[in-house]
Amino acid sequence: MSTTAQTAATVTGEYADVNGLHLYYETHGQGSPMILLHGGLGSGEMFGAILPALAAKHQVILPDLQGHGRTADIDRPLDIPTMADDIAALIDHLGLDKPDVVGFSLGGGVALHVGIRHPEKVGRVVSASANIRSDAIYPEMRAQQGQMGAAAVEFLKDTPMYELYMRVAPRPEDFPRLLDKIGAAMANDFDFTEEVRGLRVPTMVVAGDADMAPPSHYVEVFKLLDGGLRDGGWMGEGRPAGGHALAILPGVTHYNMPDSPLFAAVTLAFLDR
Repeated sequence: MSTTAQTAATVTGEYADVNGLHLYYETHGQGSPMILLHGGLGSGEMFGAILPALAAKHQVILPDLQGHGRTADIDRPLDIPTMADDIAALIDHLGLDKPDVVGFSLGGGVALHVGIRHPEKVGRVVSASANIRSDAIYPEMRAQQGQMGAAAVEFLKDTPMYELYMRVAPRPEDFPRLLDKIGAAMANDFDFTEEVRGLRVPTMVVAGDADMAPPSHYVEVFKLLDGGLRDGGWMGEGRPAGGHALAILPGVTHYNMPDSPLFAAVTLAFLDR
């Protein structure tokens, strides 16, 4: 889950009633559509530093996921596959023709599951800093995640996440509830190996070289997608058959990925190839 947020220029967004959720989204730029999904405890605003580069080439649609930003929570757990269904319903609501889906951290997991669960609705997927097994995360980070809950509110009051939520959330008093839900979600063990192995949408796995899991984990994910198993060949004939790719970004951590011009650059290179 991301612990940073950036403020983008003030934009008037819209709401879509999808999958039982009153989902907030903004639209920036023109071109082929890209749905851009934020990390946990954030909102679309966390991409403020790289949004101009992305919107210069694409119509960027920025939703706020369930319980985050300007999208109020509803009576269901925070569940990545269910949030992927929200995005699939948004695609239908907007009448988009196979948009690309790009996500970071929590949003990276959601993007991956949109590709897994709704491949007919998606062009390409970029999944950044998203782990497919709970045991891939560094043990000290798992310990910190285990402390997430309403009791952590006092420790978060001086953070950008808290400031953002208080400023934009329809019900600012729901912040402890969001922490409880995120804590419950992170406490669950998960393993999406088989789901990823069956992924048929061209997908780029992105990670920082000092991310929340070691680079070897993201190489493992790439191998599940037929990558890193042989020489690529002079004409690229040895590359993954599904058009998948891997990018490990130098000097990037889990916490500055949404700000990174490298993230924007590799995303555009993959989507626009």
